[in-house]
Amino acid sequence: MKLNFSKVLITGANGMVGSYVDFGIKTNRRSMDVTDLKEILNFCREHKPQAIIHLAAETDVDRCERDPIHAYLVNGVGTYHMALAAKELGIKMVYISTAGVFDGTKDNFYTEDDRPNPQNYYGRSKHLGELAVSGILNDYIIARVCWMFGGGPKKDQKFVAKIIKQLDKGEIKAVDDQIGSPTFGKDLISAVKKLLEESAVGIFNLANKGVCSRYDFAKEIINILKPETRVMRAKMSDFNLDAPRTFNEGLISKVNIMRPWPEALKEYLETEWKPFLKQ
Repeated sequence: MKLNFSKVLITGANGMVGSYVDFGIKTNRRSMDVTDLKEILNFCREHKPQAIIHLAAETDVDRCERDPIHAYLVNGVGTYHMALAAKELGIKMVYISTAGVFDGTKDNFYTEDDRPNPQNYYGRSKHLGELAVSGILNDYIIARVCWMFGGGPKKDQKFVAKIIKQLDKGEIKAVDDQIGSPTFGKDLISAVKKLLEESAVGIFNLANKGVCSRYDFAKEIINILKPETRVMRAKMSDFNLDAPRTFNEGLISKVNIMRPWPEALKEYLETEWKPFLKQ
């Protein structure tokens, strides 16, 4: 049966990635709390979705470190609940995971087949979600991403927005001892739709193509928006962060459906930030 995207249940639809979803049965924390199994099952029995895209998550890495119980409840138990609902309905589930499930020590970039070994509570809680999905369901997609960006001025609270908010300083610091694969929320949703249409199953790395340091990422943002701003190199140890960070979060994918990150970043900044910055 061909999937009807209007019948796809989206959790966390109010979030940064959810802002690019233009289809489906959209839910947020108020309309369906992923930590409440009874509420989830009642909602799903009423709406009878044909698939679930599970975006709801606690993505604040430092908050997860300060409050592991909250991290495990939202990212682990919440995902377990959604997998139970998918199993009861006999439908596919898409779970958005993270490069943070790895230990960051690999000499090369991480593939779908590498063994997880998370080093902070965020990574552990997201890995727990992966185990729930793959343990309960046969028909699932686990989509690993890294350094998410998107949402524009209203939704973006991540690295890109933090750099933009410092543009007027004339000088910005960014670490050069952490590498990763930036992921545009818009491209992620397009890739998930494509995999759903193809009835794909399994784990997929869905970051945009390429790997860079935070310093390189910041330089690219600056070059597009305000080239005269100076970017200074820094180290992770220069920042007082609650959660330990890993050096390597770079991802390579077994599927060729994501464009290079600089191309995605350029579109994002020019379409969603430049009009706002000119005001």
